[in-house]
Amino acid sequence: MAEENIFSDLLDDELDQSEDNGRDNLNPSNGNRYEHWRIVVDAGQAPVRIDKFLAEHMQHSSRNRIQTAADAGCICVAGKAVKSNYKVRPGDVVTLMLDYPKHDTSIVAENIPLDIVYEDDDLMVVNKPAGMVVHPGAGNFTGTLINAVAWHMRDVPAFDANNPEVGLVHRIDKDTSGLLVVAKTPEAKTVLGKQFFHKTTHRSYNALVWGHIVEDEGRIEGNIGRDPKDRLRMKVFDPESGIGKPAVTHYKVLERFGYTTLVECILETGRTHQIRAHMKHIGHPLFGDERYGGTEILRGQRSASYKAFINNCFKICPRQALHAKTLGFVHPRTHQQMDFDSPWPEDFAALIDKWRTFIKGTNRTLNDQ
Repeated sequence: MAEENIFSDLLDDELDQSEDNGRDNLNPSNGNRYEHWRIVVDAGQAPVRIDKFLAEHMQHSSRNRIQTAADAGCICVAGKAVKSNYKVRPGDVVTLMLDYPKHDTSIVAENIPLDIVYEDDDLMVVNKPAGMVVHPGAGNFTGTLINAVAWHMRDVPAFDANNPEVGLVHRIDKDTSGLLVVAKTPEAKTVLGKQFFHKTTHRSYNALVWGHIVEDEGRIEGNIGRDPKDRLRMKVFDPESGIGKPAVTHYKVLERFGYTTLVECILETGRTHQIRAHMKHIGHPLFGDERYGGTEILRGQRSASYKAFINNCFKICPRQALHAKTLGFVHPRTHQQMDFDSPWPEDFAALIDKWRTFIKGTNRTLNDQ
């Protein structure tokens, strides 16, 4: 990996995978801290803010990412944490310090089964199970989807899982199941990446959310950024605020269960936790989504039997009830439209069946309470 990418990749993984890895990796503990990266400021460098300095030297890292790391006390000069407005001076030694030892980030092939929906010489479409992290990061250096892909491609000399020019084109959360596309060649990743960037891909998710959604369909628009009160969670901000990145989610009701609703979500954008944050924002958190309050009994009865029913639902599907069901894109070489559909995994299907049985048992239409 090129040196100029290391800082960016570290920040991206610590922020975007902290939810998957169950720890706040950019919040150093009071114990030992470890150096993960360093740069020595040139002798002729004029005084400049450290966030601007690093953004200029690390072309693949955003200034916002750097500021977040500085706020967490991870950017140091001469061994002491500095804020974003610190002005670097010639000879300064700038380091990135985290609360765990530096790990070899090279991807090792592991014999892990893959559910391959489609494959050719350019790409593969994989159906990821819930519970699998897509890419190695702090806390999860093995057992990921990419480790499995590396094993699957081990006899293809042209494919190097450690080459950022191939591999995952997009990601989904650890506890979200469903479809992902993996590029086998740099050309395929470039073309597919452009399609995701220009929003010409087609993706739909199925989700069970808390509450009775009255409208048959709707549109959610709101910038998504890190929640300042909980950096493992995303928050929706007003589009005029300038905070976060623009995000749009369209939803359509598929089935109503009185206290919960099964919806289809179609993304215009692909922000971190987009569906989870957007549905929480409109008052309908995903069922079972602990990070966004979905493991509380948010709607329904006060009876012991109802509470037991909900707890059984949580046991049947012990994760956010979110499945990446369809994926469509134009093939990077043949230019043919490719569309894929993934059936619900066993836990998601069992959860929906349990709610259907519950509704039939009530013998009436429930209203949101």
